[in-house]
Parts: sequence; C-alpha cells; structure tokens
Amino acid sequence: MHNQLITRSPRDKCGVCGVFGHPEAARLTYFGLYALQHRGQNSAGMVSHDGSRTWTRKAIGLISEVFTEEHLQSLKGEAALGHVLDSSLSDISILNIQPFTATHRGRTISVAHNGSITNIKQLRADLHAKGAIFHSEISSEIVVHLLAHCVGLDLVSALLTTFAEIKGAFSMLLLVDGTLVAVRDPHGFRPLCLGRLDNGGYVVASETCAFDLIDAKYLRDIEPGEILLIDSNGLRSVYLPQKCPSFCIFEQVYFARPDSNMFGTSVYQSRKRMGEALARECRVEADLVMPFPDSGIYAALGYAQATAIPFELGLIRNHYIGRTFIQSARSDRALAVRMKLNPVRSLLRGKRVIIIDDSAISGATVSSKIRSLREAGAREVHLLVSCPPIRFSCAYGIHFPARDRLLANGKSIVQIRDNLGLDTLHYLSLDGLIKAAGGESVSYCKACMDSICPERKDPVEHESGGVEKIM
Repeated sequence: MHNQLITRSPRDKCGVCGVFGHPEAARLTYFGLYALQHRGQNSAGMVSHDGSRTWTRKAIGLISEVFTEEHLQSLKGEAALGHVLDSSLSDISILNIQPFTATHRGRTISVAHNGSITNIKQLRADLHAKGAIFHSEISSEIVVHLLAHCVGLDLVSALLTTFAEIKGAFSMLLLVDGTLVAVRDPHGFRPLCLGRLDNGGYVVASETCAFDLIDAKYLRDIEPGEILLIDSNGLRSVYLPQKCPSFCIFEQVYFARPDSNMFGTSVYQSRKRMGEALARECRVEADLVMPFPDSGIYAALGYAQATAIPFELGLIRNHYIGRTFIQSARSDRALAVRMKLNPVRSLLRGKRVIIIDDSAISGATVSSKIRSLREAGAREVHLLVSCPPIRFSCAYGIHFPARDRLLANGKSIVQIRDNLGLDTLHYLSLDGLIKAAGGESVSYCKACMDSICPERKDPVEHESGGVEKIM
C-alpha cells in the first residue's frame, strides 16, 4: 500500500513571503508563511542572508513541522524569503523544495516561485544545449541558470534580460546576496503585494493576510511586469514590457484566504457578492441554505442573506484527519469524502436543501457529497455554484484534474444535473462573477471557464515531471 494524497479540489502550487531590513527576518517570514499555509501544505523552505552568508532550511511537511525555534535562530540576517508548496504527488524530492539556491561567480541566488512558466520545456532545452546541468525539476532553477548566463551584466540588467525570456505566470521572490527582489509577470496572473514593517523594513507576500499576522502595513500590489529591488538604499523598480493585465479569477473564487484583499477588493466581500448574485439569478424555494465547507461558506452567507432563507451547516468538516492517510484496498473517493465531511442528519431529514459550492470541479467528489445528503434524508437537493462551469485546464499554475475528469467537460447543465441526481443545478454567470469579484474595471484571466488565454502559450510541463492527479 502507498500513501496517497486525498484532495477534492484544484491546487495552486505555492505561496511566497520575503522580509528585508529586520533583525528577525526569518521569524517574520515564518509567520508570514504560516498565514499562507492554505497555498501549500506539502513542503516548506526558507533562506536568509546575514551580509556574508546564505542560510537554508527546507523539508517536507507543514510550516510547524519544518521549522523549530532552533531552525529559526540558525537562519541569520536581516533578509529572508520563504516558500510553501502544494503538489499532487505524495512523494516529493527534497531537490524540488523551494527556494532553489545556487552560487555563481561569487553571487548566491535563491529563488521561490508561484505560478507556471509556460515555455519551460523550450528554456530547459536551450539551456541544456549551452551546457547547463539541472539538479531539480522546478522552474525556479531555470531562473538561476538564466541569470548565470547574463555574464558581465549588472543585477538590474540581468533581471530584465532573464525575465524577458520567460512566459507564463511568475510571481517570484529572489534573494541575491543581500538584495530582496520581487517579480510579477506582465499579465499579473498570480498575486503579489508589498508591505511595510513597523521598524521601516519591508515584506513581500502572496496575500495580504501574511501582513496581518506580523503587524505589517499593506502598501500596494507589485504591479504586473514590475521588478522591485529592495536593499539598504530602499526601493527601486524597473519594468518589463507592458501587457494587458489578466488577474486569475479563481483566486477570488477559491484560492485566496477570505481575510485577504486581492486585486483591489476584499475576498470575503467578493465571495458574499457571488452568493448575492446567485440569489438574483436563481431563486429556489427551500428550507435552508448550506455550504460545502469551507470555501463555500461566504457565498452561502450572501445567498442566505439575500433570500432570507436560514443559513445552516448541514455538513461538518473533520479538521483532524491530517493531510494524508493510508487507504485500505476497499478505500475510495466516497470514503475520503466521508472522512472529511459528515452530514447533520437531524437537520437535513425531510428538508429542501440548497447547497452552495465554490466551483464543483470533480464529478466523483461532488456526487459523493450529494449522495451523503440524500442518505441523510434530504427531500430535495439544489446545487448552486458561485462560478461558471470549469471546462478547461489551466496553464498558469492551477492543477485542475485532467480535462476528461472535469465535471462540466463536454456536458450540458441538464446532463450534469441529471447525472448528479439534483433537483436544481445553477452555475453563476460569467458576467455575475466578474461584477461580484470587483467589476468590469478589473481585467481577469478566465481561461478555465471560457478557454480564452491572455497569451499564446506553449504546452505546459508540470513541475512534478508528469501528469498531475487530483483525487
């Protein structure tokens, strides 16, 4: 038997956090990563720099499992950056845990990346042809090799040259000796933001919730195409050629923590507005509104408040089963769902139930949850989803199931409803989602919903080196 990762949802690769100009840089980075744990639960890593040397700690596990007090004290210096990783593989090589660090011509470069480089296959082939030797499968190493080939250039010129060659989504942090560098791709697919510490230092993180935990003040988002250098002289920005911003709409729907502000709006309020938009588009006579925990909670609150139908928690989530468990020969997805979510039978028996889900990605897992409600005695089951159908794969860092395993792939809404045994199925319209997420003034990437990609992309080679599986 093998340890298999049990998950019901799409997965983002990671989250990043970096601190400059604070004597407890590693400790603050640790707490920042703690706030970003939802973006990656498989491994964590951190590097720091004390002015003369780079210190490193990375391992498989949660933040609390990877770093002890002794580790934090060993990560010396006033500059640090860290990374949390989510992978669909149960076996993660230590070589593929970020940040990736290498020394070239006396300069130590560490890189932590969130997103997906779409031309990684071609870049690796070109670098191989020039004699590069790779030690990992991660895209962060590509950046180190490209920088190493910028012989004779100063750091700013090397960064501009390197990132001009990279396509796709890259919200990235680099620690180059004592300089912290934040880079966001010209489309701005993945989030990245800048904060100020109370001592005058700076912090950069994937989400603003990381700032709250360390009492940092949010200053602004890193702009699409911006390369921000932070050193003892302060802040300096240079820019890659401008492209149309295309922020990932799925961050608002699912990935971001609800207490974060992202792309200029509150995630919590955005998700409530999605529920309110569902209420305008689809009114259903029912006895209660309930979410699929946990990410459906906020849209369900919005729907319940807009319709005056009571909000209830009809499924209770078990938060203590851990990230993995050993499945027996008879284990299946239904068992995995039951281990995580258990119905409140006395609440559901004989009731007309509206379920609010954030995305309804996988047919197998949604079907198991619907079946559990029927078995608990629900008289009617109506499923309302706070985003349009997910019908396409993502090239920019979200690991959806294979396209043929997406619930909505190749099926009409009526077919999906009948296959799931629902009384009602409604997906939020794309127009309703955009307005709820921040309005038409914000430009979003919606390729997983409408197949319109912001850039012409090359085939993606996932960092796992194989097909990503979501169970």
